[in-house]
Amino acid sequence: MKKAIIVGASSGIGRQLALVLLTKGYRVGVTARRASLLATLKSQHPEAIVAKAFDCTQTDTLVILEQLALELRGMDLFVFCAGTGDLNATLSSAIENRTNQLNVMAFTTIVGWAFRYFETRQQGHLVAISSIAGFRGNRMAPAYNASKAYQINYLEGLRQKTASAKLNITVSDIRPGFVATAMAKGDGQFWVATIEKAALQIFNHIRRKSEAAYITKRWRIIAILLKFLPNWLYKRL
Repeated sequence: MKKAIIVGASSGIGRQLALVLLTKGYRVGVTARRASLLATLKSQHPEAIVAKAFDCTQTDTLVILEQLALELRGMDLFVFCAGTGDLNATLSSAIENRTNQLNVMAFTTIVGWAFRYFETRQQGHLVAISSIAGFRGNRMAPAYNASKAYQINYLEGLRQKTASAKLNITVSDIRPGFVATAMAKGDGQFWVATIEKAALQIFNHIRRKSEAAYITKRWRIIAILLKFLPNWLYKRL
């Protein structure tokens, strides 16, 4: 039986992906801050789920992840699905710093742990949920977009590392557009995917070991437009 750990599984994409993995025969370790939501999820699948509640930004995170991997008796798949981001037109430093603390600092610590875990065992699949937002800056949420750009580039660095060292580790960067979760904020949302559709597509990319993928796939069009849109035009949007 394959084992997976999902960081950020109390709601939204993470929770739904855990449910998908269960139907595919995985034993799943789930983590999040909200212990009550994890307990509800575990009560529905008591034999297949191991739950650990913790805050990604706290210092005991890696100790708890090690314990979780031991209870699962191994880990084949790791998914970082935790994240935060708020609209911040006033550039409140509290909001910007909170975003960076989770999306950059905690992301780096936890993803680094997962990579080293797989490196020691000479195999594994590391997945992180970044965002289409990482392709350009945004005046309404500067730290969020910048933090997602950091994640995209960090994951690319890990893929380069695996190739250079010829490691049997897959690193997947999943880049959603709008998904119907609490993270989707602001007006003008379009092509909004349900969490069920998003989670199933993410699993399919995990199964195919995709290095980079868009959820849904039509967001690749937006990624291309963002990449090539001239600076003078983009800053006027």
